[in-house]
Amino acid sequence: MYQPSHPIPVSIVTGFLGAGKSTLLNRLLGDPALADAAVIINEFGAVGIDHLLVERSGDSVIELANGCLCCTVRGELIDTLADLLDRMQTGKIKPVNRVIIETTGLADPVPVLMAIMAHPAIAAAFSVDGVVTLVDAVTGIEALERHDEAARQVAVADRLVITKTDLVATEVAASFAKRLAGINPTAEIVDGAAPMAASPGLLVAGLFDPARKSAEVGEWLRAAETGHDHHHHDVNRHDEHIRAFALLAGALPSRQVIEAFQHRLAREHGDHILRIKGILAIAGEPRPLVIHGVGATVYPSRYLAGWPVDCAPETRIVVIGADLSEKAVRDLFASFLNRPAIDRPDRAALEDNPLAAFGFRR
Repeated sequence: MYQPSHPIPVSIVTGFLGAGKSTLLNRLLGDPALADAAVIINEFGAVGIDHLLVERSGDSVIELANGCLCCTVRGELIDTLADLLDRMQTGKIKPVNRVIIETTGLADPVPVLMAIMAHPAIAAAFSVDGVVTLVDAVTGIEALERHDEAARQVAVADRLVITKTDLVATEVAASFAKRLAGINPTAEIVDGAAPMAASPGLLVAGLFDPARKSAEVGEWLRAAETGHDHHHHDVNRHDEHIRAFALLAGALPSRQVIEAFQHRLAREHGDHILRIKGILAIAGEPRPLVIHGVGATVYPSRYLAGWPVDCAPETRIVVIGADLSEKAVRDLFASFLNRPAIDRPDRAALEDNPLAAFGFRR
């Protein structure tokens, strides 16, 4: 295996669903200082779109689409990093000066850390240059109270970025920051609206040091290292309550149609929606439309400059819900498209490989 003269720093960017990881990543990758960075993106669910939302083309963006980055994907991450080294050695890609791993919002970051720190060959070539965790000022408290993964993401962080502070009162943001400091007193807390949050320096957090973390984090790391944390994951299911599914379609009639669908969905099922995101084709519009939502909140849609390379102009929307009726969502979506909600003839094939319909290979 190719060994660089110095370990390549690895920045792990994590945070619960809807915290703004892809938005932050796009902002940072626009800086020339990260022109030679490689990006590894992991998402939950069989139909991946986050890699399409990163506005950078080429081989430097790598997708891991096998569910959450936990023990079952740890081996794939190791293989991906090893392959990255091999491609640099053989001249297939130019050397990278940093690796950025964006985890799914449902990921426990501990197995990601151990994939790098506990594998001798990988640890010799890469070093963890800190964990940056994004936390949503609007929904962060609820996420911490309802989801262990959100609390782990905060506890492991070297730097905490509070996003969407402009959407809450100043005293609410201050109280939230105090709550985060109680969970992780050693992490630096950064306002997502501050210049620091738009600087590549945000990723330079210093060598990850387990000794500076809480005793609980130390226990998590030891459990992951000894393999006592293993469990199986359906690619679309996180636990008995949380699962993901995709709404697939051709070009939608108009931007207004999808926005009306989003607002209706949020109004009727917002309590059960953890995340909705999509890249959509709109009839008569050459650019793809990107939509986002968390819970009952619908964020403004926006157009990308153009369709990503090798991405057909089709509509794909990923919905991640907790005790959410997939049938209710599909029926509602179909009603806005003025067509009955029936199973597609190739549904079985799509379930085996949902990306095949768009020319993606496993």
